[in-house]
Amino acid sequence: MRRKKKGMSLVIALLMAFTMAGCNFNSEETNTQSQTPNSGNQTAQPNAGKKVLQIYDQDEIPTLDTAQVHDNVSFAVTNNTMEGLYRRDANSQPYLAMAEKHDMSPDGLVHTFTIRQNAKWNNGEPVTAHDFEFAWKKVFQTAGHYSFMFETAAVLNAAAIQKGEKKPEELGVKALDDHTLEVKLEYPNPLLNQLLSFPTFFPQKKEFVESKKEKYGLEFDTVLYNGPFMLTEWKHDQGWKYEKNPNYWDKDKVKLDRIDAYVVKDVSTALTLYESGQIDRVELTSSFVDQYRDKEGFLTIKDPSIRFLRFNHTHKALSNVNIRRAINLAWDKQGLTDVILNDGATPLYGMVPGGFFFSPDGKDFRELNGDINKGTVEQAQEFWKKGLQETGLSEVKAALNLADTDTQKKVGEYLKNQLEKNLPGFTLELKSVPTNQRLELEKSVNYDISLSSWGPDYSDPMTYIDMWVTGGSANRMKYSNPKYDEMVKQAKMETDLSKRFQMMLELEKMLLDQDVAVAPVYQEGLAVLQRPTVKDYVVLPTAPRYNFMWVDIAGQ
Repeated sequence: MRRKKKGMSLVIALLMAFTMAGCNFNSEETNTQSQTPNSGNQTAQPNAGKKVLQIYDQDEIPTLDTAQVHDNVSFAVTNNTMEGLYRRDANSQPYLAMAEKHDMSPDGLVHTFTIRQNAKWNNGEPVTAHDFEFAWKKVFQTAGHYSFMFETAAVLNAAAIQKGEKKPEELGVKALDDHTLEVKLEYPNPLLNQLLSFPTFFPQKKEFVESKKEKYGLEFDTVLYNGPFMLTEWKHDQGWKYEKNPNYWDKDKVKLDRIDAYVVKDVSTALTLYESGQIDRVELTSSFVDQYRDKEGFLTIKDPSIRFLRFNHTHKALSNVNIRRAINLAWDKQGLTDVILNDGATPLYGMVPGGFFFSPDGKDFRELNGDINKGTVEQAQEFWKKGLQETGLSEVKAALNLADTDTQKKVGEYLKNQLEKNLPGFTLELKSVPTNQRLELEKSVNYDISLSSWGPDYSDPMTYIDMWVTGGSANRMKYSNPKYDEMVKQAKMETDLSKRFQMMLELEKMLLDQDVAVAPVYQEGLAVLQRPTVKDYVVLPTAPRYNFMWVDIAGQ
């Protein structure tokens, strides 16, 4: 949530402090909302001759324990300081990282990974297969937030361990020797390589973890690093510093010498820092887009996160497919994204966003499946009349739950205006609630319509498609289609990638064209102001989204 802009006196004070201090972490807290690079007792470190990226985040690092990370800040830090069997490249495709070889049994159920001879922790000790076995089982022993990823990866016994039917020690992973890791699956999984790049699958050295006890992951020096960078400072609630890891196996590809990261709570302060040269990149909120749209370094990025309308399928009117279809068609999505949002968001006519996933022959999923349920107000009104006749209703009253942010309130007001104007007899009540409360109402299906969001957990259409299986934890609207459930199950086990891709295209059409189970609203956009000297700053479509090993600073 964006906070109010600071007064001019604070801006001047900050700028004076930056000029005196340069960039370091020995700062005094200038206010309760934002920690910024400030003056201190240490001499500022010169950047001459070094490639240094200056960035910010709006929050502190909660933990560096990869068994527990579940937030964007921790994901970004661990992804740049640690590494799994696979890492994702600039196109989000997995490639071998800690493993130099990956063998698979003919039935696709047994995977054997050979750990690199030159895989090392930042203290010079080797990364071993035992480090992976320990870390994976530890996720279940400590009730890690992302333990479900092992079930998604189809690791043997993961589902049973989740249910408490088996012990963590029975997880299908075993170190055969220091350099050989065996992973057994419940069924062949074409997503395995990609999932193994996720931080939950990163290794940890047992002896080191146990030596740090409850302090593990809570300070920069209470973890070991095996990735491109390592943390060399961490001033809590102020910032942290990355430096290139000299023991990283692929260090020759890392271009930056150092990254200075600061905690800055609001965008207005971040923009002040950007304009004074103290940070190199700012992610803008919609209220700042017009002000900076024509500035050098402004760009927009398609974000794979989506917004959509959930319908309570037990509601008398909303249980009718034609009423749902009418609501989906009766408003101008282009007007919403271009005028109300104004931040690079685009209209969405499918569950899988554009630019997110491509077929085996390189074609965009969204383009191949086309615009589903795109039509006119006149068509919406015809479906509306038909739906009212089928339900025996002359009018419909429904409430829309939405997050209590300025942006989402504007979206809700736009939808109310459009739908009440274009669908005679429809009344939409807006209910703005805190996000956590909205999620709880969704889980209990205690709502009429809910303006929901979803961000992908991995780079595959299935992360949007399997949400809607009967009884699924993300379904939250009592939608059920046995044929859909069965095809999702088949697609997950299909190893022919072309056939699997076609099945997912059909599933999306079944969900939206046939059943109109939900109504897509828009694909989010990311408006950015980035210094032109910063090159190859890649934002990946799924968490962890930031990998700094490719970033370069021109002219240095």
